[in-house]
Amino acid sequence: MTLVAAFAAVTACGSDADNSASPPAAGPHSAHSGGSSGPPQPLRAGERFLDLKMAEAYTPTPPEGGTDEYRCQVIDPGLTKAEFLTGTQVMPENVAIAHHAIVYAVPPGGAAAVRKQDAKTPGLGWQCFGGTGVAGAEVEEGDAAWVDTWAPGATETLLDHDAGYKLEPGSLLVLQIHYNLLATDGKPGGSDRSAVRLRLTDGTPQTRELETWSVDGPTDLPCAADESGPLCDRAASIADVTKRFGPDVGEMADRQVEECSGGTPKPGNTQTCDHEVEEPMTLFAGFGHMHMLGRALKVELNPGTPKAKVVLDVPQFDFDNQRLMKLPSPVEVGPGDTLRVTCTHDAGLRKQLPQLKKLPPRYVVWGDGTSDEMCTGIMTVSPRTS
Repeated sequence: MTLVAAFAAVTACGSDADNSASPPAAGPHSAHSGGSSGPPQPLRAGERFLDLKMAEAYTPTPPEGGTDEYRCQVIDPGLTKAEFLTGTQVMPENVAIAHHAIVYAVPPGGAAAVRKQDAKTPGLGWQCFGGTGVAGAEVEEGDAAWVDTWAPGATETLLDHDAGYKLEPGSLLVLQIHYNLLATDGKPGGSDRSAVRLRLTDGTPQTRELETWSVDGPTDLPCAADESGPLCDRAASIADVTKRFGPDVGEMADRQVEECSGGTPKPGNTQTCDHEVEEPMTLFAGFGHMHMLGRALKVELNPGTPKAKVVLDVPQFDFDNQRLMKLPSPVEVGPGDTLRVTCTHDAGLRKQLPQLKKLPPRYVVWGDGTSDEMCTGIMTVSPRTS
């Protein structure tokens, strides 16, 4: 597994990064009802704020009688020179319906695909369950970078002054907002016109350019013992994912099994995958990404050896609280080291979650939908040249 493109993850090394080993649990992916983004920290030497806003207000319309919609919009920062992103703050207008938000940075090479997606979809933006919803510009591909996450009560994500994500001229932002209308049974609950504030600097020769390393694991979660149905068959479930999201996503389950366990699926709640470190780098922070059935995620360095060390531990995963966790101190790794990701999912949550309990039972594999899953430890790193 190699490093994926620059300006990635959510944050790193910052004074506002969550430094706890366990983010607080909020129940099984509960619906938030309010919160404030709070004021930003003062600007530091050489920094500037860039305030951006959705082009127009949007009224969520969940599909097929549901209560949730993920909507993506393009926001152009208008950069004419390379700058470093050292802080991000999402400012939702309507916190009664804005459940959480993710900011993706798309490099110039992916801008055309994003523009095309926006142009072919009527109205503001496009529906985007699971990611940016743009073929060829997904965060898992390294073409789009997950640079911030907002949930009610969150404040500015602030990086160290000498570290940031390099944004080239022509880069775009994609703002994905999860709108939740449980309170109105899916009926329109008002409009939203959220904003994003970027903290930018030209940087210096000493500025550390941050990157992301995504360490993924398979998901092979069978139906619960008291469940049955056609999608409880693994092959049928993979065929369904392929139909909904295309062959690249549909092939992911078997590709991960081949890479992580020699090609033989190991059905169960907990899955692991080892990733060899191929070049010297410094680990600064990380966060775990799963979907609605996620229970716990861990990333370990050199497990089973005298050098074993847990670098990311999320013992109570909460989909609505996917916080970056800063390592107590940076960790140096290089060739010969291994990072192991371990994820635990729980099919029993399906009956508890409004988003899932009306759906038919399924054997859960990797996919972009609410009823599918992921297992990803997203590590914020800086390559070392010596």
